[in-house]
Amino acid sequence: MSGLLEVVLIIVAIGYVLVRRLAGDLAEAKRMLVLPGVLVVIGISQLGDVRSATAMVFVVVTGLVSVVFGVLRGLSVRVYERDGVAAMRYTGLTIVFWVLNIAAKFGANFLLGVLDRSAGSAAGNTLMLTLGAGLLVEGVIVLAQAMRTGHQIVWQKGRNGQPHQNAEWLDDLQQRFSGGR
Repeated sequence: MSGLLEVVLIIVAIGYVLVRRLAGDLAEAKRMLVLPGVLVVIGISQLGDVRSATAMVFVVVTGLVSVVFGVLRGLSVRVYERDGVAAMRYTGLTIVFWVLNIAAKFGANFLLGVLDRSAGSAAGNTLMLTLGAGLLVEGVIVLAQAMRTGHQIVWQKGRNGQPHQNAEWLDDLQQRFSGGR
């Protein structure tokens, strides 16, 4: 995938996530775990271009920074009940953490390009990996918070009047996590 197309797709994806989660949305486990997992896998597949030690250190450090921001975003999300189902909403602080995360990633890309021109383009291809890792950690934190509420966590939201889909493993995990409420 070309660098510019990848950046545009990621900006659109982040915008979509921000709008939905600012408005409030169900704590839908599939959406919080599967898409970020796919982004991580795609990002890992792009690591073949990372050949220098400088670029590898960059990948590890920016990955860790994204994970830390994912934890902070997850902890800043408001989890509440909507019609007996766990729901979530981004807060102002969540948006601040998003802005700082994006600024840190692009700032680090710029710095790497200055320090090691040959590594700059290869490490720039790690945006999906770092974005996916941060979103995955955020999703796990939000789901952990939702499990403590005792409200039902859905696997997938029902469409067109259909009931929400649940997952037995998720229900079992929630029961153990919430102390059997």
